[in-house]
Amino acid sequence: MAKAATMHGQRTPCQQCPLRSLPHFREFDRDELNFISSFKKGELLVDAGATIFLEGAHSAHLFTILSGWGFRYKTLEDGRRQILNYVMPGDLVGLQGSIMGEMQHSTEALSPISLCVFERTELMTLYNSHPPLAFDLTWIAAREERILDEHLLSIGRRSAIERAAYLIAYLYQRASALRLFNGSKVIPITQQHVADTLGLSVVHTNKTLKKLAERGLILWQERGCNVLDVKKLAEIAGWDGLDSGKRPFI
Repeated sequence: MAKAATMHGQRTPCQQCPLRSLPHFREFDRDELNFISSFKKGELLVDAGATIFLEGAHSAHLFTILSGWGFRYKTLEDGRRQILNYVMPGDLVGLQGSIMGEMQHSTEALSPISLCVFERTELMTLYNSHPPLAFDLTWIAAREERILDEHLLSIGRRSAIERAAYLIAYLYQRASALRLFNGSKVIPITQQHVADTLGLSVVHTNKTLKKLAERGLILWQERGCNVLDVKKLAEIAGWDGLDSGKRPFI
C-alpha cells in the first residue's frame, strides 16, 4: 500500500452511507445492512496518484470506493501500461486478490479516494450467511466481465475516433449516474490515461481528441476532459449506453 494511503478515525455509518441515497443502487434489507456494518472495519483515504493495489501483491483487505475516481491497469516489463477499466463510488476493488491469492493487476487513484475497508478473511461469512449478498458479488464480477468485453471490442474493432468517443461517453455516463460532477462535466483524466486505455500513442491520441473537440463534442482542459455532447459521442462510437437499472454494492 502506498504511503499516501492512511486509515483514519472517521467512519461513515453504513446506515448513513451517501451511496444509498442514489437511485443507481439497490437498497439493503435490515439484516444485510447490519452485516455490512460489522463487515466494514474502517475507512482509508488515498491521495491522487497513490497505488491502492499493486500487481502480484497480497492484501488482507478488499475495498468499496466511497468517493473519488481510480483506474485498474497492467504493465509490461518495459513499463508500457494498459488501463483496463476505471473505478468509481460503489465499485469493489480487491476481490480478485481474495479469490486468486494475489492481485493480477494494479489499481491507482485518479483523484483523492475514500475507501470502505473489509477483511478478506470474513468473506466466507458473507457467502455462508447472506446468499443475496453473495449473489451481489457474483453480479458485480459478471458486470465487470461485460464491461471488459465492451472495452476489448472497442480496442479491437473501433477506429481511433470511435474508441475515444466510446471511452469518454462511457466515463461520462458512469460518473453522471453517480453524481460525481458537482455542476461540472469534467472527467479528471490526462491524455496519457486516454492513450493507455485505447492502446494508442500519445501523439495519435492528441490528434484524435482534437477531432472530437473540433466537432464541438469535448473541450480538453488542463485538469481533464469537459464533455459537451455525450449523446453524439455515443452515436459516433455506435454504443447504446449503460443499463439504467439498479445495481448492487457492498
